[in-house]
This record gives sequence, structure tokens and C-alpha cells, in this order.
Amino acid sequence: MPQHEVAPQRSADLRLAGVQVPLLSPARIYVCGITPYDVTHLGHAATFVWADTLISVLGQANVDTISCRNVTDIDDVLTVAAGTRGRPFDEFALMQEFLFDRDMKALGVRSPTHAPHARHHVGQVVELAAALLSTGAAYERERHIFFRGAPALAQSGLDRAEALRLSQEYGDHPDDPLRDDPFDVPVWRPSGEQDPAWPSPWGWGRPGWHAECAAMAWSGLGAGIDVLIGGEDLTFPHHAYQTAMVEAASSVRPFARAAMHVGTVYRDGAKMAKSTGNLVLLSDLLQDHPAAAVRLLLLARPWQASWEYTPQGLSDAAEELELLYSAAGRPETSSAAAGEVLDLLLDDLDVPRALATAQREGGAAARLLLDALRLS
Repeated sequence: MPQHEVAPQRSADLRLAGVQVPLLSPARIYVCGITPYDVTHLGHAATFVWADTLISVLGQANVDTISCRNVTDIDDVLTVAAGTRGRPFDEFALMQEFLFDRDMKALGVRSPTHAPHARHHVGQVVELAAALLSTGAAYERERHIFFRGAPALAQSGLDRAEALRLSQEYGDHPDDPLRDDPFDVPVWRPSGEQDPAWPSPWGWGRPGWHAECAAMAWSGLGAGIDVLIGGEDLTFPHHAYQTAMVEAASSVRPFARAAMHVGTVYRDGAKMAKSTGNLVLLSDLLQDHPAAAVRLLLLARPWQASWEYTPQGLSDAAEELELLYSAAGRPETSSAAAGEVLDLLLDDLDVPRALATAQREGGAAARLLLDALRLS
């Protein structure tokens, strides 16, 4: 039987946050999604547009992707929000998720390969809790299962005081007397009368936040992924605990080969958040501005940089977009320019340098950038 030679192929050589990540198809990308209890603002959109852009850039480099973006529809803040409106938590979550999906579609963000919901993965959280107990990484106390948080704290590089502040800011209770250590967090906890509840070996209860994401990522993509994407503000405690739980239960390290913690969006000097009342709603922006201009506003900067939103910034993005469109219509000037643009995008998603190159060279280079950033 004749032997057929296969031409060697070079894997896409992606660099993120100083980490070299050679990739083979399909690349596995986990995007930390939404807790569906409120409207989508520009700060939320930044993470999802950058995730969509990474997937698009990898496609330009002939790397297929499997993406997983979760919906955390079991959360105390969601339960409270639904209760104030007199709606069941799951019905209210579905309504908010519909509004989010509508905004993402309008912004040109494609649907992920998998969109796991926490309420459909309670069984996987129970299995995760049992695995953590069996490895000694968790312990049971009065129907709670607590994960030993020392690995997450060590991985964060934070001092104890700052880590405690962040834990409390995100609704944890490090002063809980049931815990061996303030940094131990619930994988499973008993439910009160007003809380949603599911059966488990430890009684009726509900999952902890970090355990939900750990279980959804693991069941959707496996115990090791290529890129973990989420907001900078989720680095600790959420991603640190999600990572530590999967690694402790699976013995696979690292859980994520690289991470994109997208910079925070500010307005009037404060982090864009409902609590500060400084939201810029995505639905409002898209009524008056093209989706491509909003996308370029989010992308025309280093992905890890925090930045301040101003209306002038959006006007500047619209002008940059017009220049890029004009450049795309110019005759070809360099056959290598399109490859240079792609190399810049694969080098830490360097959109500012890719944009400058595309505007200077025009032609195929500008058209490739329009496609890669999904601006056309």
C-alpha cells in the first residue's frame, strides 16, 4: 500500500499576557458569562467582544475553536432580584438572558459553542464536591461542603488583607465560624426557605458560585483549557477558586494555559456598575451608533488596560472606523501587509498596532483587520 506524505503544518502561535500558547484545532476557550439579573452595560460588553475577537482572530489563523460561555442562573443576588419583582428565579433569569442575547446579537457577538446554565449542572457540582472531599481538598460541616482555599490564595499572589477585602466585596463571608480558614469557600450549602434547592448527599441545598463555574467549564471543555476569559475584577476570588477547584479534583495543571482578564471600564472616575449609577447601557448606545463603532471603541486599546468611557471616545472610534473603511478600498500596496496584521493580532491581540498598520498599508491588510475584528 503506497504511503502518503502529509505536509507539515505549523500550529498557530498565540501569545497572551506574556505567555506563548501554541494552538492546535480546536482551541478550548471558556468565557465567564453572566448572572442574569440586570441589564447589559458597556463594562460587561468589553469582555464578550474581546472573547469574540480572539475566536475570530484564531479563525483567521485556521484554528477552530470550541467556546463555552456560562449562565450563572443560581445566585443569591439573582434570587433577591427576582423576589423583589415577584417572579420565580428561573423565569426571571430567562427573561434577563433573552435581553442579554439580544444585545450581544446587535453588537455582532456570536453565540458560543456551549452555553451551560448552572441550574442544569447542579448534578455536576455535587460530583465536584464529592471529588474534592475524596482528595481532601474539601470538608463537610453542618451540611456545608467547604473547599480549602489555601491554593487559591497562593495562586493569586495577594496578601491576606487585600484578598479578604475582595472576598467580602464579592459577597463571601470569611468570618463564618463553620470554616477552618477565612479563605475556605462553599462548594455546596444548605438552602433556606426562600432559596432554590436541590437534593444532595448532604441534604437539600444549592451550589456555591465558584463551584458552579468550575463544574460547567469542566463538563463543557474538560479539565484543561487553552484560554480563560473574564473581567479583570473576577481574577480574585472567582477565577482563582474556579481554577483551584478543578486542579484539586482533576490533578490536571494548569487548568488554563493562558488567561485574558479584560480591563475594567470606568465612567466619571468610578468603575461602571449598577451600585454607582454610572452605567452606559449597551442597548442605548446601539440606538444611536453603529455596532462596528461600539466594537472598535472597546477594541482600540490593549485588552488588559482599564479605561474611562467618554462620548468623545466613541466619536473618535467612529472616525477611526471610517479611515479603516477607506483604507480597505485602496489598491494593494504590500503583499506581506495582511500577514503582518495577523501576526500583530496573534501577538497579544495588539489591535492598536494592527490598526495603524492596516490604515497605513490599506488593501488586503485593512480588509483582513475588518474581518478579524468583525467590523465589516
